Amino acid sequence: MADPVDRRIVAIFNTNPEVLDLVREALQDAGYATVVAHVDDLKRGRIDLVEFVEQHHPDVIVYDVAPPYDTNWTFLRVMRNSKVMQGRAFVVTTTNKKALDELIGPSDVVELLCKPYDLEQIVQSVNHALSTQVAPAATA
Repeated sequence: MADPVDRRIVAIFNTNPEVLDLVREALQDAGYATVVAHVDDLKRGRIDLVEFVEQHHPDVIVYDVAPPYDTNWTFLRVMRNSKVMQGRAFVVTTTNKKALDELIGPSDVVELLCKPYDLEQIVQSVNHALSTQVAPAATA
């Protein structure tokens, strides 16, 4: 495992507390530091997204698009376009890739059914996102 000072931070945003725990555990086992937030808390303002990102400085955001896909995909797009997210890598997951792709077109979204392979695919996707990441812009 990497030295804690060198650990990359992954923020996990999901609507399911059990899935949050599974993904967090898989990423921690892979050596990442993790922070988590429930998507509804972000959408309803119970957690301030800007403050959360400025406090934790995640290198990668793992965001799950849950039904209803249209509103949750729109929230993700707005979130990704916010100034605080500029330069941050994203790994997007969903439980029904086919349904999401019908809405948004072909995508590289990771289908997450909480099987061991799915969790390993998320770890691999985070590794890939970090290897191609542009450094986040400094926040004022």
